[in-house]
Amino acid sequence: MKAKQLVERFEQFAPKRLAMAKDPIGLQIGSLNQEIHKVMTTLDVRPEVVDEAIDHQVDFIFAHHPVMFHPAHNLDLDDPQNEMYAKIIANRITVYAAHTNLDAADGGMNDWLAEALQLSDLSGLVPAFDESVFRLTVQIPKVYATAVRMSLVDAGAQASAGQYSGYTYEIDGTVYYVPKAGADPTMGAAGEPNEIEDSRLEFEVPQRNLHHVLKTLSDVHPLEKPLYNLIRLEDKKHHYTMGRIGNLPRSMSVREFAEDCKRTFAVSGLRVIANNLEQPIKRVAILGGDGGKFFRLAQQKGADAYVTGDVYYHTGHDMLAANFPVIDPGHHIESICIPKLADLFKRWSDQNHWQLAVYQSTINTDPFTFM
Repeated sequence: MKAKQLVERFEQFAPKRLAMAKDPIGLQIGSLNQEIHKVMTTLDVRPEVVDEAIDHQVDFIFAHHPVMFHPAHNLDLDDPQNEMYAKIIANRITVYAAHTNLDAADGGMNDWLAEALQLSDLSGLVPAFDESVFRLTVQIPKVYATAVRMSLVDAGAQASAGQYSGYTYEIDGTVYYVPKAGADPTMGAAGEPNEIEDSRLEFEVPQRNLHHVLKTLSDVHPLEKPLYNLIRLEDKKHHYTMGRIGNLPRSMSVREFAEDCKRTFAVSGLRVIANNLEQPIKRVAILGGDGGKFFRLAQQKGADAYVTGDVYYHTGHDMLAANFPVIDPGHHIESICIPKLADLFKRWSDQNHWQLAVYQSTINTDPFTFM
């Protein structure tokens, strides 16, 4: 398979348009037309990670953090970073990064972190992107309705209704028609009156899935030309957000919660910003990466405490002044993406019959050691 097949499927899940401005996501090095056989998931692309990829005959590195935040000013191979680029190219490894688009994606980074903390009753924290939603109406002979409906739902023609997914609407009727001379009807004979039991299917389709859904409709619809209608729902948008707010399984003190974070994210140390470690908390906000600047928003949205990384010294003072407890377990908790991305890729590989091995990086790229 080609690298672009995996990327196209991933970008249905986490479209590039969800990324923050100037975030250098996407293809970093190599070619999306390259044939690939083994993908490695990683948080960071570091020299030791590239060596690991070479040792395991990986030809596609899929990372969360872009490798080229600060492009090289020269190609001096005595620089370890430049030497790493040279190794990637020499070993024909394609490198791709999904950063803030993965942070904002439904079922992406921040949902994984919230799930790790067992948060429930989730809502979004930081608005990221509003996406158009379309109503797709498909007319089809009833005998084909179930198969076509399932194919379109699998392609992304679905909406969520409360605790339910794959929500669609179907109504049955009868179609009367006479195929003209020269027609090649799927059902009935040319020049003769016909009637068939028909179904009308209605779906809601987010913009990110629209192209794939319409292509699938063209592939699976039994008629010469699929009959469908598409309307943009002007009063309905899908709201993407970075970060999540949710309820802990039980109320606990800041101290207990900090210890729980330490165990959950397997860190040897973390920073706690709080006036009172015994303060009870129940509703918690979490945002992977550097999210200190959003602490006031988390407080305004009803969180009792906030989990994020890379909190700055003076921002910590502001948090204390606001009497808002913050747990900083570091940026590296985003390494949760390594197994989660691997699970996604394995599932897609099985569904699409790709010949693709998936390897999870075992290198710890956290630059900090707690003494």
